[in-house]
This record gives sequence, C-alpha cells and structure tokens, in this order.
Amino acid sequence: MTEGIASLSPAKIKTAAAAALFTAAIGLVSVSDSHAAGTGCGGASWYALTSKTASGERMNAARLTAAHRSLKFGTKVQVTNKRNGKSVIVRINDRGPFIRGRVIDLSKAAASQIGMIRSGHASICYRVVNS
Repeated sequence: MTEGIASLSPAKIKTAAAAALFTAAIGLVSVSDSHAAGTGCGGASWYALTSKTASGERMNAARLTAAHRSLKFGTKVQVTNKRNGKSVIVRINDRGPFIRGRVIDLSKAAASQIGMIRSGHASICYRVVNS
C-alpha cells in the first residue's frame, strides 16, 4: 500500500481510523479488568532490605510499604490475608515481585500486621484505597 493519505477516499480514511482506534483499544484493555481497576488476588511475600527502592527512597522494614509491578508510587493499597482476614494499608514505593504467582511484596512491618512473617508468604487480595 503505497498511496498517500491525500489520495485516500473519506471512506478509506474512516475505516483506517476505526481500525487504528480498535487496535489501540485492544492494547489498552489487554490488562485484566481487576488489575485495571486496582484490585487483585494472588501471592504475597515480604522483604526487609536496606537498599534503595525503585522510587528512590531507602527501604525501611518498619514502615508499611510494598512493592507492586505497575501501581503508581505513592498509591495506598489495602492488603487482606485470605487465611485469617487481617488487613493492612500500605504505600507502594518499590517494584516487584518478580516471582510468578506473586502480586505484591510487603515490608516486614506490613507482613507482621497480617500474620505472614512465619510462613514468609500468603494468599492475599488487594484493592487500591487512594492513588
């Protein structure tokens, strides 16, 4: 197809525009509905490093923070342990986890509040409470 836009009929331009919008929409909604809405369930683990986080701040295991692959830094998320129903609100300040099946990594303080220190991991659900 070597013809320029000027030589296209209005119908062809309309069709091409609709196809481009459809393609863009597919790219935008390919993320699962729950992820796009700021909710999800899966595995969680905890970590307590002293290095800098992806947001540039130093990791502090005593603060209620977490790592998520795509939520904006500063987003507040309620995380609920499915086994015992305990919840904690954390602030996203890092990227991760990078292990299949896990959806969030919690600071040690956050993990302690939902009762997952001993096991090291838990089945959780999360929802954004403020972004």
